[in-house]
Amino acid sequence: MSNIDWFVLISTLMFIAIYGWWKTRKQSGIKDYLLGNQDQRWWQVGLAVMATQASAITFISTTGQGYSDGLKFVQFYFGLPFAMIVICIFFIPAFYKAKVFTAYEFLEQRFDLKTRLFAAIVFLIQRGLAAGITLYAPSIILSAVFGWNLQWTHLVSGLLVIIYTVSGGSKAVSVTQIHQVAVIFIGMVFALFYMLWKLPDEVSLHQSLQIAGWMNKINPLDFSLNWNDRYNFWAGITGGFFLSLAYFGTDQSQVQRYLTGKDVNQSRLGLVFNGLLKIPMQIFILMCGVMLYVFLLFQDIPLSFNAKVLSTFKETNPSLYQEYSIRNDSINSNRKNLLSLNAEINKEELLKLRNQQTELQQLTAVSIKSSNSKIEANDKDYIFLHYILNYLPKGLIGLLIAVILCAAMSSISAELNALAGTTYIDLHLRLFPNLNTNWSEVQFSKLYTIIWGCVALGFAFYASLFENLIQFINIVGSVFYGSVLGIFIVAFLFKNVKSTAVFYAACMAQLTVFYLFSSSDLGFLWYNVISVIIVVVLSQFIQLFSKV
Repeated sequence: MSNIDWFVLISTLMFIAIYGWWKTRKQSGIKDYLLGNQDQRWWQVGLAVMATQASAITFISTTGQGYSDGLKFVQFYFGLPFAMIVICIFFIPAFYKAKVFTAYEFLEQRFDLKTRLFAAIVFLIQRGLAAGITLYAPSIILSAVFGWNLQWTHLVSGLLVIIYTVSGGSKAVSVTQIHQVAVIFIGMVFALFYMLWKLPDEVSLHQSLQIAGWMNKINPLDFSLNWNDRYNFWAGITGGFFLSLAYFGTDQSQVQRYLTGKDVNQSRLGLVFNGLLKIPMQIFILMCGVMLYVFLLFQDIPLSFNAKVLSTFKETNPSLYQEYSIRNDSINSNRKNLLSLNAEINKEELLKLRNQQTELQQLTAVSIKSSNSKIEANDKDYIFLHYILNYLPKGLIGLLIAVILCAAMSSISAELNALAGTTYIDLHLRLFPNLNTNWSEVQFSKLYTIIWGCVALGFAFYASLFENLIQFINIVGSVFYGSVLGIFIVAFLFKNVKSTAVFYAACMAQLTVFYLFSSSDLGFLWYNVISVIIVVVLSQFIQLFSKV
């Protein structure tokens, strides 16, 4: 990066960090540290909720998803607005009425301690794993920019986020997230418009969309009912509804964000605000990926977007690398010549070249993996980063790197803060209330933040073993969320069901999903639906034959 890029990057990050510290330097007590004294307005709540979701994964991985699969992924969010309505009606009033720090406190008031602990422990496992995946994304950036070893980069970026989160707590997260969202949107808008501006003069916006359509990238709706398909309309409107309901209604990293609202109405308005903007925001980010695909058709597309992995392949198997490179250069040259013709573009020939290059990239990935099984050959998460580092002008590179790092700081800090709060409130105070009373509540919360930061670091070292990060983090949520959501639905709607019935039903639902995940190809969005149905139906059945 140039000196201008370094100046933009460092000054942006320093301003946000210093501002967050200054605004939160007078914190006192656990309520201030975990809930930010509950003084946030609706628009602050909405932006905080949005920023917590908008991790570095959103911008690195979702753009890569748009590049690879087009707009299809947006169907995942179709159930979200309906979930926001349900949460505003049932969840938010119940949490405020119960005056809880965490969502799981409410479950003890409604059921008993074991049910509360079940939900809290499931959340801690799921969110601890997700925090590690979230931490992996900014490490990709720093590793690519500095040429660092990826594992050492995990360690450095993880320690920085831990320090940032420990120092400020929930208030710092909420205060800085507003500025981080501003940087994120400014950067992404610049990236998209610069991409369109740098297309050849003879290529209009209409033509670029037409080309994207030929490549099957403008495909937001799929009404086919395929149970093994991860993204179609029916999976999004049903499974997506239950996943969103579980995420926003039972995941403490989100509950903690809207419990910072001044009252029920402010929290409700904040969630509605988020629900209205989420789908357009995701379409915009996916569209950045689609337009990036069109833009790169006029450039030289590499064998792999992960430059470090490609360099390793060149060193370990130079002859095969040379063979693949010559074939790839020929495809790039033929495609650019085809697109440069003033006459009508030959769609069939363009698709033929696309298929040839896709096949060659797949052969490259297989060859890289065969030479070293520990190398992650999947390069989807490097596509947008490749564009940033190779095509953006000076200054804008620093801004886009700042965008992704801001998103990382925002989401990871919120996750660690929620993990620490749940550990202290739901486990420590209930199981070990007299442990080391010389320590204050805030000191314990900071200790648990450090511990969970280290756990997330451990998970981050294994994130490269999995697929595209945006898909994997949603798979993790779907595996764990449904059983906890089922408990909350029973708590709100079925007053006759007691603690023992719902506890054993939730355990059975969780075991069922583990089995489905390990032994079937069922689309992961259906896990949430299945879990909720099992908890609701089985708890009723157990209660019917229970004497308690």
